[in-house]
Amino acid sequence: MKHLLIFCTTAGQRQKVLLYDKLGSMRAVAVELGINQSNISRTLRMLKKRAAAAGIAPEADMTHPAAEGFNIKGVSTYYDDEGNVKGQWVKTQNAGFNVDEIADIFNQSLADFTPVKVSAPGKVDKDLLAVYPLGDPHIGMLAHRNESGQDFDLKIATKDLQKGTNALVERSPKTDTAIILNLGDFFHSDNDQNRTARSNNHLDVDGRWHKVLKVGIDLMCEIITSALRKHKSVIVKNIIGNHDSHSSLFIGYALERMYHSEPRVSVDVQPSRFWYYKFGKVLIGSTHGDMAKPDKLPQIMAADCPRRWGSTKHRYWYTGHIHSRNVIESAGCTWESFRTLAAKDAWHSGMGYRSGRDMSCILLHKDFGEVGRNTASLDLIRSQ
Repeated sequence: MKHLLIFCTTAGQRQKVLLYDKLGSMRAVAVELGINQSNISRTLRMLKKRAAAAGIAPEADMTHPAAEGFNIKGVSTYYDDEGNVKGQWVKTQNAGFNVDEIADIFNQSLADFTPVKVSAPGKVDKDLLAVYPLGDPHIGMLAHRNESGQDFDLKIATKDLQKGTNALVERSPKTDTAIILNLGDFFHSDNDQNRTARSNNHLDVDGRWHKVLKVGIDLMCEIITSALRKHKSVIVKNIIGNHDSHSSLFIGYALERMYHSEPRVSVDVQPSRFWYYKFGKVLIGSTHGDMAKPDKLPQIMAADCPRRWGSTKHRYWYTGHIHSRNVIESAGCTWESFRTLAAKDAWHSGMGYRSGRDMSCILLHKDFGEVGRNTASLDLIRSQ
């Protein structure tokens, strides 16, 4: 089965092929990995289809030092004077990810997941709502101090966001409900091409896409666990960003599957670019901020949810995208954009962007609107 290695695009796929070659049966591999046998069957079937499409025979030894992350583009075979195979060139290209590969990553993420059991807080304030906006985390971005002024990578992004959330949760009052509101661009890149989908801009990325995706899912689970320690129920919403228009949906569906048996966690997976939540006389609207202009948002809110607009007094729009804090009070609602904890990449540094870095927890009263907020600057977060 080693001839299938060149068609593997994830470490998990390579592990299954090598174990099957060693153990000789799908059942033995499933027992070894502690997963369902159908998972092994599906992966091998997918790899065999790729091999067949490329014209690679099962007996061929196609191990390749750069196999991970590449697909077969073509095979050139040359022969000696007697017609015997003398050699073979295997042409590869960056694989990207198709539906089967994404499904494989999805299943691997869920295979051994068990939600951490956290006791619900005793007495909670039902009149307060805690909102944790995550401003453009850009998980997977790579920046170097000499080029952009600050170092930033997968480990730094994960550590900062986790510690920042913990600091804000610790300072937050115990409320009945909290919202973890990912404002979009949670992931810096949406696939292995490392380019933005609409403008095709090159992105500086730390690590393979499937690795970043797995780290991002684990990080969101840690954030949810942290919030559950202070809030009776937690709502999770991942807004679609311009950097992660597909990954934002993926992480939402993954979290929904992971927490389907946890009654204290609700994951909203509606694919609309506009999201609304009503809490008493408070109405929250959220979108990434890369499409609709701020001055149009009040009209959009009124048009999308006229009944909720009419029955509320305090209306807020929360957006990301521009990485800086801006507040505008407009006709009937207040728009606010949030800073990010992420460093500047080379492009933003070169363009002269110099916004501060922090994150906040906003406290909303069901009758009186915003009554307080806690803010954690990057310096405060890293001092913990």
